[in-house]
Amino acid sequence: MASENSQLHILFFPFFAPGHMIPMTDMAKLFAARGVKATIVTTPLNVPFVSRTIERIETHGGATATATAAKVDIQTINFPVEKAGLPEGCENFELLPSREMSSSFLKALAVLQEPFEQLLHDIDYHADCLVADMFFTWATDAAAKFGIPRLVFSGHSFFSTTAWESVTRYEPHKKVLSDSEPFLIPNFPGEIKLTSMQLPSFIREEVETDMTNVLKEAAEAGMRSYGIVVNSFYELEPAYADHYRKVFGRKAWHIGPVSVCNKEAQDKAQRGKESSVDEHECLKWLNAKKPNSVVYICFGSFAYFNDSQLMEIARGLEASGQQFIWVVRKEKNGGGKEEWLPQGFEKRMEGKGLIIRGWAPQVLILDHEAVGGFVTHCGWNSTLEGVTAGVPMITWPVFAEQFFNEKLVTQVLKIGVEVGVKRWLQGVDAVGEESIKKEAIEKVVKRIMVGEEAEEMRSRAKALGEMARRAMEKEGSSYSDFNSLIGELKSRCP
Repeated sequence: MASENSQLHILFFPFFAPGHMIPMTDMAKLFAARGVKATIVTTPLNVPFVSRTIERIETHGGATATATAAKVDIQTINFPVEKAGLPEGCENFELLPSREMSSSFLKALAVLQEPFEQLLHDIDYHADCLVADMFFTWATDAAAKFGIPRLVFSGHSFFSTTAWESVTRYEPHKKVLSDSEPFLIPNFPGEIKLTSMQLPSFIREEVETDMTNVLKEAAEAGMRSYGIVVNSFYELEPAYADHYRKVFGRKAWHIGPVSVCNKEAQDKAQRGKESSVDEHECLKWLNAKKPNSVVYICFGSFAYFNDSQLMEIARGLEASGQQFIWVVRKEKNGGGKEEWLPQGFEKRMEGKGLIIRGWAPQVLILDHEAVGGFVTHCGWNSTLEGVTAGVPMITWPVFAEQFFNEKLVTQVLKIGVEVGVKRWLQGVDAVGEESIKKEAIEKVVKRIMVGEEAEEMRSRAKALGEMARRAMEKEGSSYSDFNSLIGELKSRCP
């Protein structure tokens, strides 16, 4: 126990999806670097995803050590997916046969409460705190049974968390005459406008579903939890961090950007799944490019574009004349024609464009000086990684809280431009009736890569990137908040 050896022990329980597991694993490494005993709880089939991220042992600066594999433990609990009505082996959100099963997967997480509580009962060393993902709605009650505080991790920004709270509480979308009429987010810093089309369908339609029930339970459990940990830094969104704490009266600690804990190229390359491209070949390709000359395009783990939208992206990139790295969730067609690419596209783009099919070492790529722009779906991990790398962004939100993040990037931080997406989608196929055309893509890529406006955005982005890294250094805002959290948890120990 902490009282016996002055070492806190924190359990980290990430939701089983790349966008949640990666930042929480980085978080565990950061806590371990501060001398806290960190244990990640997951299921057997998710162990490789976690273990490869923490397997490298790196020590820097003598007494100042980074997290090491020796300091981060992994404990497993069984996920009886068949009992929950899911296909065998479906222990990760990314493995769902269809996105229509998303709600079923979230609802199925309830079967994990019993094995998780058994782990807490059987564990041969005391835990002082549980950091559990928002989707484990029962985690607050489970932690309370064993007398330990539960901290919520949602993977969202202060901006989107506060915006979501204001929209659900005050329902401004009900006061407009049409789905396309803009409304102002009430009781919210700044004048940020949205339309009903940019809100989730379950909010617009007021239909009770498995998803709405899970989110309602998550909100209630969050209210009863000890507080939240946020992968952000104060200087990025000060008005919204203050608003969350003061207006909503909840405890919150900003401890990011957590990706900064990965110092070496191999650490950055090994985050998450195994990369679909050799990192050395990727770096060799980038090293041959001039600074700020490459635009990086990636839409995260869950957004699937249909062939016609991919074709528009390809045509827009070619017409822009810019060099690019494009991450596409498509397997290589063995010699046959690929319907989502213009005829002869890859041959024409040889040396100018690199297509990565599958998983890319995103932080490694974004941190390279050759990358001067980022086309992103505005998931918070990607958004914050873009900020930390100091690159301006083209925002292409799809679903979840991504339209909120778009407003932060384009209207508050002024380090990006909108591609023009109008409607929130389910993420099954990230293209609706109104696909984004070649001409729009060409225009925004040129706008963010060349010219005076691009340079101004890049200057602001680089300044934010420097702030992000300083926040994680000694005496920085996130470093200090981290110390505050550790101190408060220690004070609770008997």
